[in-house]
Amino acid sequence: MPAQPLAPSTDMPERGDGAGAPSFSPLYRQIKGLIITRLQAGEWKAGESIPSEMELAQRFGVSQGTVRKAVDELAAENLLVRRQGKGTFVATHAEQQQQYRFLRLMPDEGQEAGLGRQLLDCRRQRAPAWIAKALQMRSGDAMVEVRRLLHSKGRPVVLDDIWLPGQLFKGLTTERLNQHRGPFYGLFETEFGVQMIRAQEKIRAVLADAETAALLQVEIGAPLLSVERLSFTYGDKPVELRRGLYNTSTHFYRNDLN
Repeated sequence: MPAQPLAPSTDMPERGDGAGAPSFSPLYRQIKGLIITRLQAGEWKAGESIPSEMELAQRFGVSQGTVRKAVDELAAENLLVRRQGKGTFVATHAEQQQQYRFLRLMPDEGQEAGLGRQLLDCRRQRAPAWIAKALQMRSGDAMVEVRRLLHSKGRPVVLDDIWLPGQLFKGLTTERLNQHRGPFYGLFETEFGVQMIRAQEKIRAVLADAETAALLQVEIGAPLLSVERLSFTYGDKPVELRRGLYNTSTHFYRNDLN
């Protein structure tokens, strides 16, 4: 049975001057929210196709054009992927074109053929206060800490420290990470049902300490780029904190701005 057509929102948010003005949510944005809710509930998993625009229009009781506009926006945000002649699919980091969507390190010359991965450590421990705050956990809650190196042409270029909520990543071990050949985000989707859909980054220049210098094979005090990333899943829930130290002597950090 199709759902009833949605009505524009007329909620009256409070304003500091005591006056109120109705907020208007376009119909396609409401449909977009409903689709995200279905994604969050796991009705359509990463890599799976979603119903056609016609089927969604019937389900939600709106026009096909309204659904198309909602799907277009979700595709622009990399939550959905359109495939010519095949339909629309839930985006996945397992796809070749999505694997390095959050990694923007590029070589000064030529194209990056792919970065090699060296896992240094994976352990479960209690979250210190600053990590717990970032991941909206309680101090002392279980977390998983992963450390790895990324290599370009045999040389280390990134030292990654990754912190994950232990409750969401039960069973994540060194063995499972080493057995997985694709990007970590693909493993998180398929094995743990956690999909990273957007991220915030803080970037600053730092100097290599002795431990970092040894791992990245640079001089102590060498300039590095520190990229701290907080990744979110549906509902704007933070599910990963990552701090990467980048050696940019032969690489640069690229960001495409729209």
